[in-house]
Amino acid sequence: MGQLVNYAERELRLAGLFDKDSDYGAMLGEAVMELVKVFADQNHSGLSATLVLNIFNKVARCKPLTPLTGEPEEWNEIAKGFFQNKRCSTVFKRDGIAYHTEGVIFRDREGLCFTSRDSRVEITFPYIPESKYVDVEEG
Repeated sequence: MGQLVNYAERELRLAGLFDKDSDYGAMLGEAVMELVKVFADQNHSGLSATLVLNIFNKVARCKPLTPLTGEPEEWNEIAKGFFQNKRCSTVFKRDGIAYHTEGVIFRDREGLCFTSRDSRVEITFPYIPESKYVDVEEG
């Protein structure tokens, strides 16, 4: 436990994430340390650590672990005839056509990413949400 906790605390301090004038008043550093301590207490091996981190990363970002099915129980009707997927908030359905609003993510020269109406990609089920990154020139 000691090595990981010490490493994380040192890196977070170097990044200034415990400083009172940092984003969220040092709360980010404290929150990450809390997670690191729980993770370290679980005593994972290299393989289980990787698996846990990958699974946690998905569920913490509300990303599904298995393909979306498109079955009726996966949808919330948010307006008359307009549905949002319960398992992936960026998947919608209107007039029987399902689409992913983050199917294409645009990236500018500075690495800033954005979506637009052109980001929509029609999908069929089963579907594993994925995004294609497209580099764009200014203008």
